[in-house]
Amino acid sequence: MAEIAFDNETLGYIRLFEERTGARVKDCLEAEEKLVYLVVPGDIHKAVGPGGVLVDRLKGMMKKEIQVVEWADEPEALVRNIFYWYSPRQVDFAPKGRGRHVTVTVDPAWKARAIGKQGKNLKIARAILARHTDIVSVSVA
Repeated sequence: MAEIAFDNETLGYIRLFEERTGARVKDCLEAEEKLVYLVVPGDIHKAVGPGGVLVDRLKGMMKKEIQVVEWADEPEALVRNIFYWYSPRQVDFAPKGRGRHVTVTVDPAWKARAIGKQGKNLKIARAILARHTDIVSVSVA
């Protein structure tokens, strides 16, 4: 994958997040009016804090929505982490153009939320996966 370069604003977001949480950030991107932090494996609990208290504080300070995802080197594990809140049951890959398409199967009761309003969560997932894997499109079943 291509080396990711951060602008000064993003570097500031990473610095603030790491200082406030003690979690180490692997990547940070803005997608769908959210700041998405990918934290190194094992640091997710540090990043979020008890009951989400640290993320809530940072949201207030930064006046932005924040999503925290635990990094995984393996694409299937990363997809599962992105959709963690929707209890993914299955992750299937299919070839698509120069990359792959991934379909995440969730409990039918969670499907609409997993997709998000106007596909917001799918767009966030696609933005993360396109930066770090050969996955070019995402759908929820």
